[in-house]
Amino acid sequence: MPITQIDPVTALIVIDLQKGIVALAPQESPAVVANSAKLIEAFRKRNLPVVLVNVAGAAPGRTSTPRHMGELPPDWAELVPELNQQPSDILITKKAYGAFLNTALDAELKKRNVTQVVFCGVATSIGIESSARSAYDLGYHVAFVEDAMADLKPENHRHSIDVFFPRIGEIDTTVNTLKLLA
Repeated sequence: MPITQIDPVTALIVIDLQKGIVALAPQESPAVVANSAKLIEAFRKRNLPVVLVNVAGAAPGRTSTPRHMGELPPDWAELVPELNQQPSDILITKKAYGAFLNTALDAELKKRNVTQVVFCGVATSIGIESSARSAYDLGYHVAFVEDAMADLKPENHRHSIDVFFPRIGEIDTTVNTLKLLA
């Protein structure tokens, strides 16, 4: 279902578009970064909150899949320059998959009377899905911009878009979302 409306106070949440992660998915990254940058510009033009999320750690629990990636470059957690970070942006640094857990994100959104959140970034089935589940549980209207997000595995992206996201929000394209913001 396409995004039916943009609430008067809607925030854009950009997940993990940082140098170290964008470098892991070079094929999809240019389009995701470009579309996200367009969305960021449109939200800023309307004076709507822009949340830039990066990850600088991981939850401590044991997993079946090894997580250690070796020594990370010093700029690994820096946001990609195309996002053109501004002083008015909300910067959230997370140490888990979801952007709401143990961060000030919910408080920052509530302080601004946000009722809807629009997600873009990477990875669809990890950072975005984890954050969106929390947003939905917290009572926000949730929307996803399908062509402004990607996953390391295309099948994981498709599963989130086709199976899970319709249960918690609305899904649309960059072009259609920009029209709603015009």
